[in-house]
Amino acid sequence: MTDYRSLMATPFQSKHIVLGVTGSIAAYKAAELASKMTQAGALVDVVLTPAALQFITPLTFQSVTGRKAYTDADLWGGEAHVLHVGMGHSANLLVIAPISANTLAKLAHGIADNLLSVTALAARCPILVAPAMDVGMYTNVATQANVEILRQRGVIFVGPAEGRMASGLVGLGRFVEPPEILGHIRLTLSRGGPLANRKVIVTAGGTQEPLDPVRVIANRSSGKQGFALAQAALDLGADVTLIAGPTALPTPIGARRVDVNTAQEMLEAVLAAIVRADALLMAAAVADFTPAVTAEQKIKKEGGIPQITLRATPDILAAVAPQRSATGFPRVTVGFAAESQSLLDNARVKLESKKLDLIVANDISARDAGFGVDDNRVTLLDAGGGVESLPLMSKSEVAESVLARVTHLLAGR
Repeated sequence: MTDYRSLMATPFQSKHIVLGVTGSIAAYKAAELASKMTQAGALVDVVLTPAALQFITPLTFQSVTGRKAYTDADLWGGEAHVLHVGMGHSANLLVIAPISANTLAKLAHGIADNLLSVTALAARCPILVAPAMDVGMYTNVATQANVEILRQRGVIFVGPAEGRMASGLVGLGRFVEPPEILGHIRLTLSRGGPLANRKVIVTAGGTQEPLDPVRVIANRSSGKQGFALAQAALDLGADVTLIAGPTALPTPIGARRVDVNTAQEMLEAVLAAIVRADALLMAAAVADFTPAVTAEQKIKKEGGIPQITLRATPDILAAVAPQRSATGFPRVTVGFAAESQSLLDNARVKLESKKLDLIVANDISARDAGFGVDDNRVTLLDAGGGVESLPLMSKSEVAESVLARVTHLLAGR
């Protein structure tokens, strides 16, 4: 059996990233960024400007990356004629976070008077910057002119954000937090992946069917598996639309999120999104039933126990099938079956009746997997009769396995 998981690799794995750090109180947050990239499998070389050394030491970065951190002293050392060229040519990405107004100006005008700026000139890779400066400096006309020059050259900007500065002032110029920057780095490294220019639709979370203005019929779905699928698709370079039921989970950087509440709203969003879509991954736990009548006012307990009549919600995958037959889109459709009994039999019936290419079945009665936890144990059934049971793994790993299958299916079409 093909090991589809071997087709997957995290965007950071074995990538060479040069992280430039300039003079800012936010420099200490760059250490977290360097640490997270290293943990994700990247090879991180840090270059500190003289001003950055006033805020943080090379030893800090060497401790979290396991690699030498460079300063201007290295520019004038024995490797001066190759160091900046070597880093600039071998890097998959140059990140400057934080970047000061001074370094923005240097990059915009080609000034190369320190190791970081000369490395930027030598770079043959994408450049991503995260500005950090006090109120008024970023919005200054000179800085904005430099920003515009760099944007036109393809430099990727992350932030700045609005917030409170070290000076006590509040405004635009605050360093974006490392997790968000990490998401943009991940997205940039994913460009040109095997799903580049492919349109992938993912549904996630449960739906809420209103009884009255206060109460709803809902389920225990957290949305974690669907959000992991969206991230895995982004990691392969896909153009991702995430249709999500009510959940507080953060949107993966790069995904377009459509928020819905009810099964009917999800149906409408899915049918609109799948036009010319390459893949639909229907991971949402859509309610099967909804109240036949929704009370306009809150139901009071003084009126006694209400008798609630339910009706079936629309079957989204059943509605997708005729549209797919007529148009050919989505090219690949993946369903999910959360069952408490007869797992494989019920999943196979759904696979065939909904005309799916693949179905992901999981036993919701398992205590260590499924709803509300970070792990899952699933079985993959495909339209050709193949069955593959995956061991207990994180929902991110499950998502990678599923997207590897989707990539394989799309490559054959």
